[in-house]
Amino acid sequence: MRLIRAQNKAMRRSKLMTLKQALENFDLDDPELAAPIAEAALTSGDYPYNKKLKWKIYETRLRDLQVELVKLQTHLKSSGQRIVSIFEGRDAAGKGGSIKRYRENLNPRHTRVVALPAPSDREQVQWYFQRYISHLPAAGESVLFDRSWYNRAVVEPVMGFCTRQQTEAFFNEVPNFERMLVDDGIFLFKFWLNISRPMQVKRFHDRRHNPLKAWKLSPVDLRALKKWDEYTNARNEMLTLSHTQFAPWQVVRANDKRRARLAIISSVLNAMDYDDKDEKLLKIQDHSILLPASEFLAQTGVDE
Repeated sequence: MRLIRAQNKAMRRSKLMTLKQALENFDLDDPELAAPIAEAALTSGDYPYNKKLKWKIYETRLRDLQVELVKLQTHLKSSGQRIVSIFEGRDAAGKGGSIKRYRENLNPRHTRVVALPAPSDREQVQWYFQRYISHLPAAGESVLFDRSWYNRAVVEPVMGFCTRQQTEAFFNEVPNFERMLVDDGIFLFKFWLNISRPMQVKRFHDRRHNPLKAWKLSPVDLRALKKWDEYTNARNEMLTLSHTQFAPWQVVRANDKRRARLAIISSVLNAMDYDDKDEKLLKIQDHSILLPASEFLAQTGVDE
């Protein structure tokens, strides 16, 4: 028995070394993705499942949740309540796809997506939060931020687009800023979509060699491939310094996009009260996929 355990341990160590070597030698332009990366992508980073959620199960549950979102939209229009949802994560984490599934059956007049470009010269000399304020929801609206003011916490410092002093100022100000939003009655949801390094590499490779997805690769994305550790450190600092009781972060383990999308929509619906809410449906939650930032940070070896 001890011999078998030792052999299994040696095999796991060998596979890990092979994967590490494959990641170090990864060539985005090679049309063939290295087998160790392809095989490890889904389960890497301590992901709790070894297969994607079956399509039929996903499709059925997604439709049921989207029906609930329509009910929620009706409630927001009649009550005047407002929602802001922030989607953050590494490049290729699945932010855009999650937002698309969230809003695809909703009225775009009342559920808006905000994905701001790089700040203009004028915006660069304004108060940092100023350009986001005009996009906040009016009564009865939901706004989904595809990246947000948290650019100042992760992307900008990692890519050298801001100074350390600017990032520190951001962390000092963001709790007060979000406190004002929540105190004014806005329901604020903050999602960090977390993927493993092999999964990010696989998705980048898919984009590079799929003519329908090639537009998704930007120069910043390509630079990000070499900055995995820097992004990890910035993510951990952001979750530590901006996870508050009134505006908590929820980490979504997103190696499987299907499970991630369901978890995000369920999280919003569970937090809201609206007419004809299907409580039985919403009790189906996967707590291994969506967890508080504090719990995520307490784990060791996550996505490294």
